[in-house]
Amino acid sequence: MLRGAKLAGALALLTTIAFAPGYAQTLKVVPHADLRVLDPHLATPLITKMHGAAVYETLLAWDSKLNIKPVAAQSLSVSPDRLTYTFTMRPGAKFHDGSPVRAQDAIASLKRWMTRDSLGRRLNGLVAAYEVVNDQTFHIKLKEPDSFVEFTLGATGALLPQIMREKEATTDSATAVTEIIGSGPFKFVKGEYVPGAKVVYEKNRDYVPRTEAPDGLTGARVVKVDRVEWTIIPDPATAAAALSKGEVDYWDTVALDQLPVLAKSPDVVTGKLVPLPYVANIRMNQIQPPFDNVKVRQAVAHLLDQNELMQAAVGDPAWYATCYAYFVCGSPNATLAGSEPYSKPSVAKAKEALAASGYKGEKVVILGTKELAPIGGMVEVLNQRMKEAGFNVELRMMAWGVLTTLINKHPPEADSWHIFATYSTGGVMHHPLTNIFADMDCNAKNVAGWPCDQEQMKLKAAYLKASGDAQKPALDALHKKLWEQVVYVPGGQFDAPFAWRKNLEGVAPAALPVFWNITKK
Repeated sequence: MLRGAKLAGALALLTTIAFAPGYAQTLKVVPHADLRVLDPHLATPLITKMHGAAVYETLLAWDSKLNIKPVAAQSLSVSPDRLTYTFTMRPGAKFHDGSPVRAQDAIASLKRWMTRDSLGRRLNGLVAAYEVVNDQTFHIKLKEPDSFVEFTLGATGALLPQIMREKEATTDSATAVTEIIGSGPFKFVKGEYVPGAKVVYEKNRDYVPRTEAPDGLTGARVVKVDRVEWTIIPDPATAAAALSKGEVDYWDTVALDQLPVLAKSPDVVTGKLVPLPYVANIRMNQIQPPFDNVKVRQAVAHLLDQNELMQAAVGDPAWYATCYAYFVCGSPNATLAGSEPYSKPSVAKAKEALAASGYKGEKVVILGTKELAPIGGMVEVLNQRMKEAGFNVELRMMAWGVLTTLINKHPPEADSWHIFATYSTGGVMHHPLTNIFADMDCNAKNVAGWPCDQEQMKLKAAYLKASGDAQKPALDALHKKLWEQVVYVPGGQFDAPFAWRKNLEGVAPAALPVFWNITKK
């Protein structure tokens, strides 16, 4: 009955949107998840990053090949001693309220972002000073040279360093900003925002794009529709039907079991848009029992079969692969060092590790959601296999927005959660700096699970300082430590198809789904 009610509500909402008058050039999108956090400095989910990329801009960003290029910055120059980085803001850039984008706004935004993001905190530790030259130009001066400044400011990592007005950027970093005013190509329409149902963006008609050719998140961001509407449709069959009928135009992250349905529609195109695969992982709460014990984490690592997880998450072997590399198989940082004991699942080894841990049958709460099909499939496998190994488990399925709220609360309430499954883009996971799940800093500011190992942090620092022939041994040493501590359990990697109507032109690959440069005919 509940499922039927949800479907009826979704269809009613689609009917309302499909026939809404006055916006002939409305791009209608079904996003992969509900948008609950509007402040891009506060939350790591992909849906918040998509929202942030629409409304705000960063100084630098990734192109489609993950190269760093200027966006909000017109230019960047580096002194010969690599201690002074000079940024000049793009001329004519304005916030949505008409005020100019200034160097002061960029500095205040970077400072706020740095308190929340692991890449930002590392860079902040290297900064000697910020200097405003004028409203358009500023310096970042370092204490010592570093090879990853541009990468840090341009990577699509945990939290994007989006530029806010100085007014919002001086808000305490633990408090969400309430005025969503950026300088990006879209304006957030606050009055039409309905959590769980609808998000609306309007074209920023004062936006002046860059002149370079569009490329990933860089180059010209030209908005070719009047507005973009996100309709939240949790049921994949309903989303597929809406796309096939032309009630929506674009579906971000298609459920694979709906591909045969979409294949029957002559007006629908499917394709791969992100440069690296999605990466699944099993994440554990490491500041409370039982997963504060490495032996218990090792038991889970021995237990899980990536093929089984990916079958449940994705289904079609053509779309997934097993991978025991923390930094993405097929990427420049791929290594399997230290993974050997876990590459073949063994219930016997899992039971042995669990017995050695001293686990006494304490309840383990697994969190899951059916709103994101890969997560729903993986937690069902996780629940069954943990029972077989001797864990006392309780599976709690809930809305994705509720789940993300629970896991991000630090410290977590007793028995609120112990373990969950998730996935992230390969662009985030492929590098030791951007892989937020492999961050083991003991400051309790890393992402949900809060693993802590200062030796691992030293190995990470050594890798970041290494060059030439020293890089590979340093990477292997870091990777071995991650497996030794089981910072999380890699679950495999998979490609997620996107789908859109044939009357759309300009849909292009990027590290995030974006909606500029798309024409609706």
